[in-house]
Amino acid sequence: MKLYYSPGACSLASHILLRETGAAFALERVDTGAHRTEAGVDYYAINPKGQVPLLELADGQRLSEGPIIGQYLSELAAADVLLPRAGLARYRVLEWQNYVATELHKSFTPLFRNDLDEAAKAPLRAGLRRRFEWLESRLDGDYLTGAAFTVADAYLFAVARWAPHVALELGDLPRLQAYLHRVAQRPAVIASLRAEGLLAA
Repeated sequence: MKLYYSPGACSLASHILLRETGAAFALERVDTGAHRTEAGVDYYAINPKGQVPLLELADGQRLSEGPIIGQYLSELAAADVLLPRAGLARYRVLEWQNYVATELHKSFTPLFRNDLDEAAKAPLRAGLRRRFEWLESRLDGDYLTGAAFTVADAYLFAVARWAPHVALELGDLPRLQAYLHRVAQRPAVIASLRAEGLLAA
């Protein structure tokens, strides 16, 4: 398989999950501003959405959307800890996946826009901060759903790392900070950050 990624983007979650599952894969970096791969190929020709992540399967088919890639990788590896196969435990993980996707990930998007001034961004930042405060109140185990690291944890870790880039203060949320530190110590996470040039070797 091949993962098309951009360093520190939401594709980091897919990258972490590839390593967590022990999958064999290659990486291809994408400049999402220029929409070109590191090999110089027009990325729109590969993914008309122009976004990462994109997972190219062994047979040449391509799968997009990070949360779906996470489900695919977990099921491909039969990694029931990352995503339980059935029952309420599965839906709890998917519930968190959906919260990260809709309430956190997409709430960051306008804060990265250069055409919005601070007056427009301030209430958006405040709303995102409230969502993280709610998340802080729900963190009562090692990971989002308890003792097991799941696909939702990989996604939250990738997204929460954006806070310093948009002047979102989260350092005073102790449970969240302890959680992020815990995730950052996982071997698959360390290897992914190093491979993307986000952590010194």
